Amino acid sequence: MRYRKHLALVAVAIAALLTATGCRDSRTIPMADGRPQITIMVGGLEKVIYLPAMLTQQLGFFERNDIDVKLLGEQSGATAETALLTGDVQGVVGFYDHTIDLQAKDQCIRSVVQMSDVPGEVELVSRADPDITSVADLRGRKLGVTSLGSSTDFLTQALTGQVGMSTADYTRVKVGAGQTFIAGMNHDGIDAGMTTDPTVAQMVNSGDARILVDLRTEAGTRAALGGLYPATSLYMSCATIDAHPEIVRKLAAAFVQTLQWIQTHTPEEIAAKMPPQYASAGKDLYVQSIRDSIGMFNGDGLMKPEGAQNVLDILGKYSRNVRPVRDRIDLSKTYTTQFVEEVLRAPRQ
Repeated sequence: MRYRKHLALVAVAIAALLTATGCRDSRTIPMADGRPQITIMVGGLEKVIYLPAMLTQQLGFFERNDIDVKLLGEQSGATAETALLTGDVQGVVGFYDHTIDLQAKDQCIRSVVQMSDVPGEVELVSRADPDITSVADLRGRKLGVTSLGSSTDFLTQALTGQVGMSTADYTRVKVGAGQTFIAGMNHDGIDAGMTTDPTVAQMVNSGDARILVDLRTEAGTRAALGGLYPATSLYMSCATIDAHPEIVRKLAAAFVQTLQWIQTHTPEEIAAKMPPQYASAGKDLYVQSIRDSIGMFNGDGLMKPEGAQNVLDILGKYSRNVRPVRDRIDLSKTYTTQFVEEVLRAPRQ
């Protein structure tokens, strides 16, 4: 009797687990009043590199395209990709390189809107360490990354790898972004680190740090990484894309409209549309951070094939996941331009 009761309890637990898992199926998109309910995780809502996500919401372009979108902030792109794989979110605004890294793990994730051709990241050096004047001087140092396995980790390995270093030649330190990054640099937790605006503007203006490598421009990116490095994108699971092409098209339309809006407005006008708390370090500094980084956005949402190839070349050298399977990575399965091209061909409304 006790044994049968135990089996019954186990059966109930398994049923509950299957039900819960089914609710998080990435192919299932909830509807309310006939409108898709989309949850998108962003690898740092306040980061200028991911500004199009919140700006799209602030401009009302999600609503205009008949979709409801909830944005969730998460400082680590590695954590965001996990949320996508578990079906807890339907999309991620993060770095394109995660799609290649995940294919190496036999997961199909695809960029559907490619918002930038460069990382928008900066390698900052603490003002307390005047001896670091080149990437070669990072040997033996503590280098800050968002988290291990994040895009800042990949980029750090690529930068140092260009001068013959491996991860055995320095220490990677997980410092997150924003205030945790600032605290790490100001309290000797790291000697240098990879971060974005507005943190860059804040630290440089205060004199707490200086720029060693600038990946906010095409010229700086090509010089440091040997080519373009497409970064900010909307990526989704292939299963979701295949199951809901019309919803994906609406998302693409909303983001493309935002990218086009950015091209025709000033940093001051862009800043004015963003939540006021994003300018907590000062309005002028926030406008400056947008001005310094806004050129990274491509204006059309299209992937440049040469950029995708360069990302694969870099990860094929420096990612422990990609390197062993580099030759079987199919770039055509890591991004699609179909939806953006359809949006760009459609007549303006």
